[in-house]
Amino acid sequence: MAVVTDTLPLFPLSTVLLPGADLPLHVFEARYRQLVLDLVDEVVPDRRFGVVGIRQGWEVGDDNVDSMYDVGCSARLQQVQQLPQGRYDITAEGGARFRLLQIDREAAPYLMARVEWLPDDEPDEDPRLVSRLDEAAREAHERYHGTGLRGDHYEPAAADLEPGELSYALAEDCVLSTEDRQALLAETDPLARLRLVRRLLAREAQFLRELRAVPAPFAEFAEQTSVN
Repeated sequence: MAVVTDTLPLFPLSTVLLPGADLPLHVFEARYRQLVLDLVDEVVPDRRFGVVGIRQGWEVGDDNVDSMYDVGCSARLQQVQQLPQGRYDITAEGGARFRLLQIDREAAPYLMARVEWLPDDEPDEDPRLVSRLDEAAREAHERYHGTGLRGDHYEPAAADLEPGELSYALAEDCVLSTEDRQALLAETDPLARLRLVRRLLAREAQFLRELRAVPAPFAEFAEQTSVN
């Protein structure tokens, strides 16, 4: 498969964006306010930027390039609300995964990066096995919701999702650590990713039943939409 590269502006965050997920952001730093303007004015093509997670224990900031994971997810700007003092509330949607190849600090007020797109591998397993894995992951998701963390409302994932899409949909509907989300994002085998999310759901459900505990990032994620 030919390697496809592109150039994206980067938005480092203390969370990991997954394909298909909604991303609400409160933008207040000058460089990212400029990025929002460039996205709205389509100075940046397709209103698209790259989101890269920051390893836990590091501060978010473009001077901490070594703190960023090397696999991120593109995001497409959806809605923008301008606020006083030049701030913005925006929403974006997760798109395609990429691997960082080169970072440019000089081309714009914000970081720019040369990236390599990371499509999923083609699954090569018995369809009956894929069906059983799909069912097992959905059952793990239902048991996770049975712990009561998300309240009494449970809505199963859409029935027509492919394994790669299903893994992201299930992961987005639970509370996982930054490291767990990054591991899911970096996995290019859709069936391996579905197995991983099933194991993570089973593990978290067990923690919740026994300890009534959630991963530490949940508290931060619940209180704020972003740090920038």
